[in-house]
Parts: sequence; structure tokens; C-alpha cells
Amino acid sequence: MSSPVSSLRILPADVESAASVFPDTAEGGGFAETLRGAMAEMGSLESQSSTKVASVLEGTGGDVHSALIAVEKADLSFQLMMQVRNKIVSAYQEVSRMQF
Repeated sequence: MSSPVSSLRILPADVESAASVFPDTAEGGGFAETLRGAMAEMGSLESQSSTKVASVLEGTGGDVHSALIAVEKADLSFQLMMQVRNKIVSAYQEVSRMQF
């Protein structure tokens, strides 16, 4: 019988498979590329929610339920990006206070 904890161990093979799942970080795309991608995704979620809300308001057969879900996804994405921004600003301020 195998232990459930042993299945959680990260081995080099697991790290290589994780690199194939996230190709940008494996090829040195870096933090800036990841942040740009997340911001682009946030923008697309916002435009999708605007489109769905507009279709509900115009009465062109838009579903209220899917419009509300799209708005909540866009809101959560925005809140996440704001928290990331706050952490980046905090880290920058901490580094700027360091004396070398």
C-alpha cells in the first residue's frame, strides 16, 4: 500500500513535466511575459462580460445567468491583478529602502 504523502513528492521528472506545461517560464519568458499574458486575459474577460451584458440589455437573446458569471469572472480577475500590483509595489518599495 502506497502512502498518499509519497505521491506528493516533487521529483526531477515532475519538474520537467511542469516545465512542459508552462513553456514561457521554461524558455526564460520570465515574469514580465507572464504578467502581460495575465493582463491580456483580464482584458479579454472584461470585453466578454461587456458583450454579454450588452446583449442582455438589448434583448438579443442574451442569458442573464451567463452574463452575471462573465461579470464575476472579470471582477475576480481584476481583483487578482490589483493584488499582484500591490505586491509588486510593496516589493519595489522594500528594495528601494535597502542600503547597499
